Amino acid sequence: MRRMTRRGFAVTALGAASSLLTAGAAAPAAGAARREMRGMWLATVANLDWPSSARLTPAEQQRELRGLLDTAVARKLNTVFFQVRSTADALWPSPYEPWAQYLTGQQGRDPGWDPLDFAVREAHRRDLELHAWCNPYRIANHDDPGRLVANHPARRHPKWVLSYGGKLYYNPGLPEVRAFVQDAMLDAVRRYPVDGVHFDDYFYPYPVAGRHLDDDAAFQEYGSDSESRDAWRRDNINRLVHEMAGKLRDEGERRGRRVRFGVSPFAVWRNHATDPQGSRTQAGVQTYDDLYADTRRWVREGWLDYIVPQVYWPLGTKAADYAELVPWWARTVDGTGVDLYIGEALYKAGGTEPVAWKDPAEISRHLTFARGYPQVGGHVYFSAKVVAKDPSGAMARVVRDHYASAARA
Repeated sequence: MRRMTRRGFAVTALGAASSLLTAGAAAPAAGAARREMRGMWLATVANLDWPSSARLTPAEQQRELRGLLDTAVARKLNTVFFQVRSTADALWPSPYEPWAQYLTGQQGRDPGWDPLDFAVREAHRRDLELHAWCNPYRIANHDDPGRLVANHPARRHPKWVLSYGGKLYYNPGLPEVRAFVQDAMLDAVRRYPVDGVHFDDYFYPYPVAGRHLDDDAAFQEYGSDSESRDAWRRDNINRLVHEMAGKLRDEGERRGRRVRFGVSPFAVWRNHATDPQGSRTQAGVQTYDDLYADTRRWVREGWLDYIVPQVYWPLGTKAADYAELVPWWARTVDGTGVDLYIGEALYKAGGTEPVAWKDPAEISRHLTFARGYPQVGGHVYFSAKVVAKDPSGAMARVVRDHYASAARA
C-alpha cells in the first residue's frame, strides 16, 4: 500500500472531501487497484448467515455454504471472514472446546463433517482468502452455565467465568484463561491452511447500565497496587493481542506460510473531548474506556497485520461521521505498515434511521470518499446473507460503481 507524507495526506483529504460534496454521488472507479481488500463477514452465531437452520442435513449445509462463497465471487470479493469460534465452541473437531450448537441444535454434538476444512478448501478453490473469525471471550448469549454441555471448559473451570448483562464470558483478567483461549484459536491455524485469524469487537463486554462486572477477585490477585482497574483491564487485553500476534508469527514461520492477524473494532477509539488524539466524534462507546481495547496502540505498535474499524455510520452523521472516522484511521495507520480496511454496515442499507441509509448509493459513496485516502486498502461488508440477498440494491451499486474487475486481497 502506497504511503505519503502527512502534508500530502492533508491535501488529499481536503480534495477528497470537497469532490464528494460537489459530486454528491459515487463515481465509477476507473483503474481499480490490483490489490484491494474486498471482504464479507460470514456469521454463524445464532445462525445469522449460515447455516440457515441447525436442522439442515450436512449436504444441505454444504450447499448453502458453497452458495455464499459463489456469491462472494460473483460480487468480485476476494476474502471471507468465516466465524468459526463464536461462543467458546468450534466449527471443527477441536480438542479444546465443544462443537458449536448452531450446526446441529445441540452443543457438543458431532455434525458428521468438518465445516472449517470444507470452507477452507472451497474458498481456496475459488481463489478466495479465508480468515478464521474468532470471538476471544464470549461463552454464551445466556447466563446459565447449566445449559452448556457437561464437559465444557466453562463448567470444568467455573472460576474462569463471569456473568454479566445476561451473558457468560471468560474472565480476561486470568492468565490461565488468556493462555487457554489463545491455544483454542491457534488449533485452527495448526490444523488448516487459513489465511488469517480475525478478532471482532468483543473484548471486555459492552457496558450494560446498572450492572457491575465482578472481576474483583482477579484484580486483587493479579492487579498492581499502583494501577487502576481500568488500566489493568486494558493491560489484559493488550497482552492477549500482543501474545496472539507473536504466536501467529511463530506458527507461520514453522509452517512456512504467513497467517495474517487482524481485528475489527468498534470504530471510535476515543472521542476528542476525552483525548486530544481521539476522533472528533461524540460516540457513547469508546473502545479504550468501555471495552478496554487500546486499538490505536495495537496499530501504532505494529501488533496487527490489519485493522477493520466498523465505521457503521453514514457520511454526515453528527455523533460519528464517516467522513471524520476514515481520515482519523488513515492518520492512525500512516507509516505503521498495518493495513487499513473499512468495515461497512451493508445490513443497514435501505433502512430509515438515519435517513441517509434510505439511499442505496450511500455505501457506494463511502467507497468514493475512502479512495481519497491511500492508506485505505479496501472494505469489508456485514454480512454474507445481505451481500447475497441485497434487498436494497446497495451491494449491486457498489459492484457496478467500484468493482469493474477482480482484485487480489
